[in-house]
Amino acid sequence: MTKKKIEQILATLEKLYGQEQCGLDFNTPFELLIATILSAQCTDVRVNIVTKDLFDKYNTAEAILNLGEDGLLTKIKTCGLARTKARNIILTCQRLLTEYNGIVPDQMDQLITLPGVGRKTANVVMSNAFNIPAIAVDTHVFRVSRRIGLASGKTVLEVEKELMNNIPKDQWSQAHHWLIWHGRKCCTARNPNCGECMLHNLCVFYQPKF
Repeated sequence: MTKKKIEQILATLEKLYGQEQCGLDFNTPFELLIATILSAQCTDVRVNIVTKDLFDKYNTAEAILNLGEDGLLTKIKTCGLARTKARNIILTCQRLLTEYNGIVPDQMDQLITLPGVGRKTANVVMSNAFNIPAIAVDTHVFRVSRRIGLASGKTVLEVEKELMNNIPKDQWSQAHHWLIWHGRKCCTARNPNCGECMLHNLCVFYQPKF
């Protein structure tokens, strides 16, 4: 894909979704870290309902450890995969307290060593909590970027690297949000709304019907 075409795609996405931000509610890096761990195979809407109650009293690593794994499990049981998530969150809180004085690190190599934290979660935290340019590749970003033609990789890591190469660094974090919201509102997994998509004339996936 040419640089000019990429610029046109990004300009269109910005026009459509330039006001959109992270779908998870948070006030601190720790809250975002926990919310992102909870968001695996769960909607942001559901996570926000759960964390609104959870973070009212338990919004630090120490507080969650005092709550305990069973207590945490009760709080997050509607998120899906709750037992695994509860275990990972407890282990992560222990690591944060023993290795980082309870403070969430802002570097990829440190974040991905925390239980339940992969590159996607690390990039979400770096980008949204610390304003460090990053592209988190979730299911929406993976699907939409490959459909449009911004990437062609077969793995999440390949797509992340392609997007970092094709998108200017100062737009990485914003483009992540634009692609997510385009995936939610238009380029859905099933029956994408190509006929009304503002990108159809630029998209490699679109096949007009005659």
